[in-house]
Amino acid sequence: MGILCLVLVILQLSWSLSSSVAPPSSHLCLPHQRDALLHFKTTISVDCFRDPYPKIDVESWNKSIDCCSWEGVECDNVTGHVIGIDLSHSCLDGSLFANNSLFQLHNLQWLDLSSNNLGGSLLENTSCLFRFHGLQRLNLAYNVFTGTISSKLFSQLVSLTHLNLSNNGFYGLIPHQISLLSSLVSLDLSFYGYESRFDGQGFDMLARNLTKLRNLALDDVDMSDVALTSFLNLSSSLGHLSLSACNLHGELPTQVFQLPNLKALGLSENEKLTGYLPNTNWSNGLELLDLSDCGFRGSIPASFGNLTQIISVDLSGNSLEGQIPAVFGNLRKLTYLSFSSCNLSGPLPITIFNLTRITRLDLSNNHLEGPLPNHVSELQFLEELRLDDNSISGGVPSWLFDLVNLTSLDLSSNNLSGVIKPDMLSKLTSLMLLYVSSNSLLSLSTSGNDVNYSFPQLRTVNFSGCSVRQFPNFFRTSNLKALDLSNNMISGGISKWEAEGWERLKWLDLSQNFLTALEQFPGNNMEYLNLHSNLLQGPILSTCLNPQTPILKELQAFIISENKLTGNVPSSICNWSSLVLLDLSGNSLSGTIPDCLENLCGTLDLQMNNFSGKIPNSFANIGLRRLLLNDNQLEGLVPSSLANSTSLELLNLGNNKLTDRFPPWLASLSSLQVLILRFNRFYGSLPHSVASSNFSALRIIDLSANEFTGTLSTKLLRNLRGMKDKPREWLTSEYSYIFQYFQFSFIYENHVNVTTKRLEVELTKTCDIFISMDLSNNQFSGEIPDDVGQLISLQMLNFSHNNFTGPIPTSLGNLVALESLDLSSNKFSGGIPPQMTNLTFLEVLNLSNNNLVGPIPHGNQFDTFDNDSYSGNLGLCGLPLSKQCVNFQGPDPPSPLVVEHGGSKIPFFWQVVMMGYGSGVVMGLSLGYIVFTTGRPWWFVRKVERDWQYNFTKWVQRNKVRRN
Repeated sequence: MGILCLVLVILQLSWSLSSSVAPPSSHLCLPHQRDALLHFKTTISVDCFRDPYPKIDVESWNKSIDCCSWEGVECDNVTGHVIGIDLSHSCLDGSLFANNSLFQLHNLQWLDLSSNNLGGSLLENTSCLFRFHGLQRLNLAYNVFTGTISSKLFSQLVSLTHLNLSNNGFYGLIPHQISLLSSLVSLDLSFYGYESRFDGQGFDMLARNLTKLRNLALDDVDMSDVALTSFLNLSSSLGHLSLSACNLHGELPTQVFQLPNLKALGLSENEKLTGYLPNTNWSNGLELLDLSDCGFRGSIPASFGNLTQIISVDLSGNSLEGQIPAVFGNLRKLTYLSFSSCNLSGPLPITIFNLTRITRLDLSNNHLEGPLPNHVSELQFLEELRLDDNSISGGVPSWLFDLVNLTSLDLSSNNLSGVIKPDMLSKLTSLMLLYVSSNSLLSLSTSGNDVNYSFPQLRTVNFSGCSVRQFPNFFRTSNLKALDLSNNMISGGISKWEAEGWERLKWLDLSQNFLTALEQFPGNNMEYLNLHSNLLQGPILSTCLNPQTPILKELQAFIISENKLTGNVPSSICNWSSLVLLDLSGNSLSGTIPDCLENLCGTLDLQMNNFSGKIPNSFANIGLRRLLLNDNQLEGLVPSSLANSTSLELLNLGNNKLTDRFPPWLASLSSLQVLILRFNRFYGSLPHSVASSNFSALRIIDLSANEFTGTLSTKLLRNLRGMKDKPREWLTSEYSYIFQYFQFSFIYENHVNVTTKRLEVELTKTCDIFISMDLSNNQFSGEIPDDVGQLISLQMLNFSHNNFTGPIPTSLGNLVALESLDLSSNKFSGGIPPQMTNLTFLEVLNLSNNNLVGPIPHGNQFDTFDNDSYSGNLGLCGLPLSKQCVNFQGPDPPSPLVVEHGGSKIPFFWQVVMMGYGSGVVMGLSLGYIVFTTGRPWWFVRKVERDWQYNFTKWVQRNKVRRN
């Protein structure tokens, strides 16, 4: 689409040049027209903040010079009337109203005010323009005009041949009367407004009546009501057609590709636009083709080879199939080719590497396979090559390193092998971006002489997931800013000598290697440093943060989790004043948490260490979003200063020795989504403030294994709106930090542990769509309010090992997304509600050790549960228990459930599909891995045993009847 936009800009420029100022007229301009222009000058201002080089200097207009000689003004040589004004790119600022003196120039033939900052609803009241009966060219593009366009405008300006209203703020239905402009040669309404649209009748009339049209651009205009058959009526003289992001849908007639004069066709970003590329009769003059991000199907036809005038082709993001045909030998003018994400397969055709003028070649994210060609000599103009995310195998051929104009090379996520040496890379003197990650058999050579090589333009290198075994210090001689060597085999340590000379490096990822020592952090201007999951050990933080080392004032993210660090966290770490992410988790750090960390915004992750003492009472940063202090030895109270961290989304204090009541101020944290206080010494009842509506964002709450008492508040359950609404996919990024540099990004995700389906599971991405409540192993009492049935997004509910009494609420049958339910070891009485058979996603049920009586319901998931789900309830009967129900006629299975939600009735089936499917698959895969590694697929065994027992019991009863 970018290439096509460039062409349109060139077209606009050529129009401006063709309508630019002619040689000065020998006839003096008329006084009243001069005065009108001077008055217009007073109504606008000149502001060149955005464009320091204006095309026209309006300030130079004055009475002492004939107005026909002014810049931007053209007069008729005979009459002296002003017939043309070109003030494009002139830094004009202000509003044009209907009474502006500019509109007193009735003889204007062309008016160009494009690329300024002019506004107002000029075209709603068009009486001012009605006098321009001879106006042929009107260009208001790239301004800030707003409002609707009066249908009378097109009824009056019937002489128009060129109309450009693009890139403004007009809105509403484009009037049908635009079809009256039968003389139009060029029409550009692209990015015309935020809610502009064509209806079916209006576009059909345009296509039929504008028979002289050569250029038509309607990008970003809503054309969802337009029938694609209208395209069959487009003028055969059409040369440029651009309809990107127009909400087109349906199958595009192949005749559009065959318009005889078509040179540029852009239909990108119409996801519902389908069709097939024609096998024959393409427009022979086609130069630009952009069908990216549409839904075209089928294969790339061999007729592509006949497009000998083609310059740019972008078919990325379509649903094509088959191989890339070997027909590119004749496309000698082609400079840009993208078949990215097209589902193509097969080998790489050798002809695609013989394109002598190609500058950008993108074949990424397909299923291409086989080796790269051994000999290529035709790609001397190539600047960008993307072959990533394919199945290309073999070595990296030497010809790649002879492409002296190459600025970006991406070979990542393939099956390449061999060694890339510094002397090879050094020949790519223009290279800025190098991506070869996820090629597990590819390595990088290093030696003592490597520092002699220079990489003057290199900015970003990604060697993640390869077989690099040594830290490549030769990159120190470059201007490298981002280096990713994660998930390799780098062992040993990084010496102080190796860590020096990286002054321009801002991004370094050495995670998932085998580093054991680090004498100094590389570089002094680092913004992102990731040393996660290495073998680093000892008091490295104290060593690298001594007073002699430079302070990393620019560092925003420091990750050194899952190593073997020991010792205290030095307070000098707080000198990193720009820090927004500090992850020291999964080490053996000890001592107290430094008070100075109170200034950190973003994420502080100190979980799974040996920190002791109290949580600092200084945490009061409004920018703190995630605080993870779980699995340490922390004692005392939860500091009330955290109430000031109003942006807090995740708070995990689990598995410590905290002794406190439930902090009532937690309810004031309206952004809090995950709260974990498990395995501490919290006591007392939940305060009334917990029922505050400010708690409505909570999606995971875990208070298990404490000493809480009292009853559950009905108001609390009603206000947990985060557990009522369907999980929203956009929350997936809520727990992710994205640090980006030169198209180089890393997503940081926090993880939390929850107990579900009898197993403790670590949640990372699924944390954002998982909804759970765990109050187990406390001393809660009383009955469970029926309002629990409103929490229809819950996937895990655990109230086990408490003192709950009364019946199991029938409203639990509303929790249609539930996958795990544990009510065991309480004092529930009465029967098991038959409505619970509606829980068709339920995989784990535990009702054991209660006082339940009566028959066990059957149907759906209840036919898969074994004895363990019901043991310790002497009054229960029926399968799978051996105790039979005597003289009891069980109720019919309940009818499909409809739950009230959001003022409308949502059928049970669809709500189950939409709520349960995503997290069910993710959690199922995680559980499957854990189950098979333990050697006992208990869920499978349970189902087999249940079915065997059921069939065996029926067989015994049947044979007993026969004997009697």
